[in-house]
Amino acid sequence: MSAGSDPGLRILAIETSCDETAAAIVEAGNVVRSSVVASQADRHARFGGVVPEIASRAHLELIGPVVTDALVEAGCALGDVDAVAAVHGPGLAGALLVGVSAGKALALVTGRPYVGVHHHEAHLYAAFLEDPALEPPVVTLVASGGHTLLVAMEDHGRYRVLGQTVDDAAGEAFDKVARLLGLEYPGGPAIDRLAAHAASAGIEPVDFPRPMLTEGLDFSFAGLKTAVAVYLRRTPGADPAAVAAGFQAASVDVLVTKLLRASEETGIGTVVIGGGVAANSALRARVREAATASGRAAVLPALALCTDNAAMVGAAAWWRLRADGPTPLDDGVWPNLRLPEATG
Repeated sequence: MSAGSDPGLRILAIETSCDETAAAIVEAGNVVRSSVVASQADRHARFGGVVPEIASRAHLELIGPVVTDALVEAGCALGDVDAVAAVHGPGLAGALLVGVSAGKALALVTGRPYVGVHHHEAHLYAAFLEDPALEPPVVTLVASGGHTLLVAMEDHGRYRVLGQTVDDAAGEAFDKVARLLGLEYPGGPAIDRLAAHAASAGIEPVDFPRPMLTEGLDFSFAGLKTAVAVYLRRTPGADPAAVAAGFQAASVDVLVTKLLRASEETGIGTVVIGGGVAANSALRARVREAATASGRAAVLPALALCTDNAAMVGAAAWWRLRADGPTPLDDGVWPNLRLPEATG
């Protein structure tokens, strides 16, 4: 039986698309034996965002120890893995190159197949780690610092991109608004905490616009970010908690409305969220409540599966290897790689 057809396949997966250096051991597509993530947040904090050159150098420093830790945590040796996977796009070119080079080197030294994985596809598979009984079709909202898109997963490997951001990604807007408010990096968790404080203290959120709320399935967050900047400029002494709560409420309103609209338009009754913004407590609560109220099923991956991690890469690689076989070793990195969509 070939590695690509073995249902118990054990995959060593690597993720280095942005500023997280991660490795994991995943068996049978949904059993996580280990998942190790080394964050670079402290290295980028003083810049208020990810610096590509710093990220690449940090990946070079961390990739070896992270892979070793993943193997130790899983209780296996490198020779025990059946395949090696790495994210080959989209992402920062230099960062991707570190992970892909490491993945290919490990595949060569072990004689195991190499699998290049699409970063967005990996986020789609986080839900299948959370709920191994989950079956397509599902509609997934992937929202992160670099991406915001709605995807109909009609079957494994069959996708339709229903909508995406026309400007800033949702996570990027969270980071930029946090910077306007003088909050620490990364901005998403900081805004979430401040908004929670506003709710517990009875502070009224600022009423910000909901961009493109009634228009199709695409997103726009640049205008919302600008609205926050204008409000702060015109309102000296504005309460940061009220601003954070208002911005978060507007963002979540748009994300949830579009997710439910996508479910309605496709007739797919299961909704899923993924990406770093999917860790936002208000978004998770709204999706859960809206799904229950409308008779839909909702799958919300654990917080550790929302932010960039290698476990989701291993899950996607298992399906990709079974469907397509190994990726050629001359495959490169693809910083602007698009999610492959179903045709016909």
